[in-house]
Amino acid sequence: MTAVVAGLVAALVSFAGPFAVVVQATRGAGLDPAHTASWVWAITLGSGVSGLALSWVTRLPVVVAWSTPGAALLIASLGGFAWSDAVGAFLAASAAACVLGATGWFGRLLSLVPGALMSALLAGVLLPFVVHGATAVTAAPLAAGSVVAAFLVAKRWLERYAVLAALVVGALVATLAGSLQPAAIAGAGLHLTTPVWTWPTFDLRAQLGIALPLLLVTMAAQNAPGLTVLRTAGFTPPDRLLVGAVSAVSALLTPFGGHATNLAAITAAIAAGPDAHHDPRRRYVAGLVCGAANLLAAAGAGWLVGAYSALPGPVVAALAAVALLPALAGALGAALAEGPATSTAALVTIAVTASGVVVLGVGSAFWALLAGVLTWLVLRPARAGRPGRPARPVRAVGSAPAARASSTV
Repeated sequence: MTAVVAGLVAALVSFAGPFAVVVQATRGAGLDPAHTASWVWAITLGSGVSGLALSWVTRLPVVVAWSTPGAALLIASLGGFAWSDAVGAFLAASAAACVLGATGWFGRLLSLVPGALMSALLAGVLLPFVVHGATAVTAAPLAAGSVVAAFLVAKRWLERYAVLAALVVGALVATLAGSLQPAAIAGAGLHLTTPVWTWPTFDLRAQLGIALPLLLVTMAAQNAPGLTVLRTAGFTPPDRLLVGAVSAVSALLTPFGGHATNLAAITAAIAAGPDAHHDPRRRYVAGLVCGAANLLAAAGAGWLVGAYSALPGPVVAALAAVALLPALAGALGAALAEGPATSTAALVTIAVTASGVVVLGVGSAFWALLAGVLTWLVLRPARAGRPGRPARPVRAVGSAPAARASSTV
């Protein structure tokens, strides 16, 4: 029973905070209700099918979710493209993720770019949403402020349920204040979702501005941490099978609007930890339950979109901000933890990403990664001396132990 509860909690946490980011992405794309519901249907169906099948086959608590950083990235980058071009970019990103995961090239590709720059790219994507959460509180102090206050109080004593508490309190305050729009929920109705097929088209600008950043963010900020969570819990996950299969299912569902599904990280910790079950061999039940909950959500995707549409905009913005705070804190810490050269390159990456600039029709994430890598190449210390001469070692000031400690910091 504890594993069943853990699976349900993991699903609830996913729909409490990260789902708000997806709703904002669909609004940024200007989609009608039918295409919006189809997008939600695709990502929840993909998460449910992958989570159920992989948890059963591997007997591991495999939790699959949609790419929250990917959705955050899309809010700023979808507006300038036709929807079919965006779908083509989704398909290319998921197909590339499948190849990289199934062949084992994933780790080799990540090793080519400093990890700090990947973290900086993620931080730059998430930062505007946290800032927007602050402006949401000033716009609606009572409703949006209650979301932030509930999150902070719950994070102090009930950290696992902090985002869920923020959603419940925000919805309650909005209802009492009369700002909730029940007509949006009634209009959605309780009926099975009808997916909408979109034939993908392939535009070079969309591939550079959407597909490439979406691939990098999904793989580095979602799949890699997802595997780490399972390893930390004492499991030995078959990374090629997990990443390859999840990405293959994601690619099949992109014509219905799904941007990306991947291994979950934060919610996976709920299902994989000892609180789920004292016996690690029984924790896979949590993955099964979470997958089943996602399938149920896919059936009622239209109602889910209606429920979030009923919430005032500032409440959704504040909810997205608090849901992304932990990920932003981790990304900033990892981005700035290395030496001065890498930290400077990371700050350049963050600044360009958060700026939202569009050059030649390509979004800021691509240019941020390019600017960050170029900055890092210029500033990184030389690894060898001049040609024809042996490299001259740099003598550290102080004792040897002190020098080693300094380099570690």
